Amino acid sequence: MFSHLTYQVLFILFMTGLVAGTIDAIAGGGGLISLPMLLSVGVPPHIALGTNKIQGSVGTFTAVCSYYHAGLFNFKTIYKGLIFGFIGTVLGALTGQFISSDVLKQILPILLVIIFIFTVCSPKLGIEDRKTSFNEFYFYSIFGFILGFYDGFFGPGTGTLWLFSLTCFLGYHIQKATAYTKVFNLKSNLIATACFALGQNIDYRIALCMSVGQLIGGSLGARLAIKKGARLIRPIFISVVLSTVILLFYKSYLTSSQIKNLFLSFSLIQIVLLTAGTVAAIGLYIFRAKRAIS
Repeated sequence: MFSHLTYQVLFILFMTGLVAGTIDAIAGGGGLISLPMLLSVGVPPHIALGTNKIQGSVGTFTAVCSYYHAGLFNFKTIYKGLIFGFIGTVLGALTGQFISSDVLKQILPILLVIIFIFTVCSPKLGIEDRKTSFNEFYFYSIFGFILGFYDGFFGPGTGTLWLFSLTCFLGYHIQKATAYTKVFNLKSNLIATACFALGQNIDYRIALCMSVGQLIGGSLGARLAIKKGARLIRPIFISVVLSTVILLFYKSYLTSSQIKNLFLSFSLIQIVLLTAGTVAAIGLYIFRAKRAIS
């Protein structure tokens, strides 16, 4: 579709898919990297959204397979959230056709700030499974529908809300919560991909290129998360939440053109922050492992 895309640009998009897939499999937020990059190379917004969904679905599917083989989730538990999530997503998408999401754009950054502060101030959150009085059936019925509705109606930060809810209300350790979150993300991505495909809003050449990177990144990220656990997932999760907060505050509250000019290269800042956070976390574990061996 876009004949001006050179092999160099396609390679950059491949690497973007790899990095985004790795980070997304560990703590979510891969779209913070892939979507701005698609827009930066000149892909129209409606095509970028559709292409981003299909390539992200590939990485998420790869991560889900890795988490399933590691025994971190089972469908006997998760099906309730998928059913109610599907209903909520469809209703949210339909509602979004008639009602403005401006209120959510104002509220979500504040909610994520609360999640960020709570996570930073609760160093033991998600370290291990803990007992909770919240019934799983009611949790997946209620949160499956609410977060599914939110995902269909608005979308950004859904993975973060799932991960936080699973660790906070059900007491899952963060690896298990991440695995369950990926399944819910895959459900939403597949529904969105089908809608974009029906509207012919996907560039399949770009999607294929980025999907190869997502295949590698999704598998790599899931393996790192399974092996390293909370000590890897927590810092990357916090970085993702912080980046999402900055992005949403920028979109929701900053209206001055002079201020917005400072964020013209925001997509690059996102990539640098999230990639640096991942590299730093992995480097820290390598350093600790060497010290433990010596």
